[in-house]
Amino acid sequence: MRERATVAYPAQLAGRLGRIGQRFEVYGSVQGVGFRPHVVRLARELGLDGWVHNAGGLVVIEAAGNPAALSTLLRQLTADAPPNAAVSRVDVSHLDHATATTLQGRGFHVVGSIARAGPHEFPPDLATCDACLRELFDPSDRRYRYPFVNCTACGPRATIITELPYDRDRTTMAPFELCAECTAEYTDETDRRFHAEPVACPKCGPRLTWAIGDHGDRVLGDAALMAAAAAIDDGAIVAVKGLGGYQLVCDATQAATVQALRGRKGRPEKPLAVMVRDVTSARSIAHLDTADEKLLVSTARPIVLVTSASATTLAPGVHPGTHQVGVFLPYTPVHHLLLHELARPLVVTSGNRSDEPIAIDDADALARLSGLADGFLTHNRQIRARYDDSVTRTITGRPALVRRARGYAPSSMRLPHPTPQPLLATGAQQKHTFTVADGDRAVLSPHVGDLSDHDTFAAFEDTLAHLSRLVAIRPTVIAHDLHPGYLSTQYAQRWPAHRRIGVQHHHAHVASCAAEHGVTGPFLGVAYDGLGWGDDGTFWGGELLVADLTGYRRVGRFARAPLPGGEAAIRRPARMALGYLFGGEKLGGVAVEPGSVQAFTDRLPRREVDTVRRMVERGVNCPPASSAGRLFDAVSSLLGLCDDATYEGAAAVALESVAGDITADSLPWRLSRSGGLLVYDPGPTIAAVLDGVANRTPRAHLAAAFHTTIVEVTVAMCVDAGHSTGLRAVCLSGGVLQNRRLASVLLDQLRHQGFTVYLNEHVPANDGGVSYGQAAIAAARMGGA
Repeated sequence: MRERATVAYPAQLAGRLGRIGQRFEVYGSVQGVGFRPHVVRLARELGLDGWVHNAGGLVVIEAAGNPAALSTLLRQLTADAPPNAAVSRVDVSHLDHATATTLQGRGFHVVGSIARAGPHEFPPDLATCDACLRELFDPSDRRYRYPFVNCTACGPRATIITELPYDRDRTTMAPFELCAECTAEYTDETDRRFHAEPVACPKCGPRLTWAIGDHGDRVLGDAALMAAAAAIDDGAIVAVKGLGGYQLVCDATQAATVQALRGRKGRPEKPLAVMVRDVTSARSIAHLDTADEKLLVSTARPIVLVTSASATTLAPGVHPGTHQVGVFLPYTPVHHLLLHELARPLVVTSGNRSDEPIAIDDADALARLSGLADGFLTHNRQIRARYDDSVTRTITGRPALVRRARGYAPSSMRLPHPTPQPLLATGAQQKHTFTVADGDRAVLSPHVGDLSDHDTFAAFEDTLAHLSRLVAIRPTVIAHDLHPGYLSTQYAQRWPAHRRIGVQHHHAHVASCAAEHGVTGPFLGVAYDGLGWGDDGTFWGGELLVADLTGYRRVGRFARAPLPGGEAAIRRPARMALGYLFGGEKLGGVAVEPGSVQAFTDRLPRREVDTVRRMVERGVNCPPASSAGRLFDAVSSLLGLCDDATYEGAAAVALESVAGDITADSLPWRLSRSGGLLVYDPGPTIAAVLDGVANRTPRAHLAAAFHTTIVEVTVAMCVDAGHSTGLRAVCLSGGVLQNRRLASVLLDQLRHQGFTVYLNEHVPANDGGVSYGQAAIAAARMGGA
């Protein structure tokens, strides 16, 4: 958000001097986006004298001139800011007469940066701009086919910064001494590369290297790129050093290569992202609407989840089991050059094995990726910070982030209630992020991964140390999830008890949605996800809360079912289905026909069925859960769509994909009261699903009907809670709400009932947004909101 400062000029001073001096301190994301050149041009056009420099994380200006010109400068600092800048505020003060006098007649210039205490912000990496692309493919330009072309409007930022203020000697470009031609551009205040810190050319900048293994012959420069392109064309898998980490790249049209990548990476079914040359190419493999295309071409260049075209050149193994495909456009010169040479879709996925952090160090990449990649296209510019590709989708024409990383992080978010003490929110376990906050500013980390092993936890600690130092936030309070088994919670347990704030998982979910939309008063919070630790010692995941940013009251839930084998039931939806059939909470619903149950169990291994039955009957390793996500898993298995989930959310993805856009009436459902809560009993729904399967009703129709059912159930629960509380604001969050069909219809139906409805947009609805919700809650509690 941009706020414009206003200044009242002392009439006596202005009249006596004719020219006065003022100091402007510009806060926000104003470094690395061409802001100083912008100030120089404005000041010279207005006939002002003075200087501008970076100071810590802000831009400081001292200028002398007539009051009208200074007023215009203040107005244009925000109204005409560079496209990638984000001005949060401008503080203005008057210079004394002696200081103002020393500035007069000296022109206006950039001066050296200084370190400074206070809030620091810096921009995310920016996709290659059109001007640099023209140079990249212009044979007469000195940067023709140079894979590191950039300017103040594009190129690496967050991934190369080592310290602030943002100057070349505080980035990983420091080892590359500028040649005479680049120096001239860098110091020319009329050039678009004026103080573009990563500026480089073939004479003085980084260069590519191609190698096969550690001891093979190395090829340099453009020949390296051509060798990599030829290898991809021949069916090889190439490790490419990208902006925020290594990527694995192969031809998306070669089925054998795609399957080889899956086998090596340990990713048997999870969809792979596809990079295409331009929007026209994207339209050839997917159905895009205006909102999708807007996301594709944005400077963030995220992966956009869209519906695949029925006729496509993509190999079947790119996105098996779903009609959704992740598509994105090139965002670095290397990507543009590879796609120019190959002129076909490329699989571009993170450079790691499943569940490992993305590789950023060259030696580490060689060690970890040698068994995955047939060759390495690397370069000699260090990556300082790990940033994976961001993932988005659109819901009712609005963007909805699924993974917030490159292109978005570390841009700050606002907290509705400022935190009185600097804080760290450690997030959840899956899709991990953390948030550091001070005042009303919250900085959400890039996606870290699943905190399930030592390497990912080490990546979390490194990212935390680096980001906290750069943004100058030293937390004194820590917010954390209640689940004692989360590594993020265990990290928080290292802190003294009086500095810890525990936050319930689903409260954090709905608070993340409320906070990003500025909702502070009481609201209805719908939190649908896989699992989160409830305050009653059971797992939650299908919850209706009455909440604000300090607390909550649970008013509704889904009925509980056992998780046979705990995490084993998450990995195998068939077990979850058995849990519902053998031990679902009995609330007086319709009984499932024994014959329908047997038809399902007959297609499963008899030993497994018998084992699960005994576990449920004896209550052995069968924790109960009121989870919407697990119900989606169970129904997916009952329909024969997914019995084993090779990645988190696989069963729900298959269910959403099969349902497509089919219109279907709801299945039977029932609400009852239990323990003072309104409870959805899925017994009648499950019975109808099994009956439908027995009667050979098309699976697509049953999947669509199940989605309709969940919408009707949710609306009924919200209407009931709305009547009893008078609340008309609803915040929807949790990973299940990333289901486009479910979320879009639910938004429409709730609005039809007169509710004002909010859905996560700028932070993920999944566990990637939990840390921001934790920060908002902790800030509100400490501030006495």
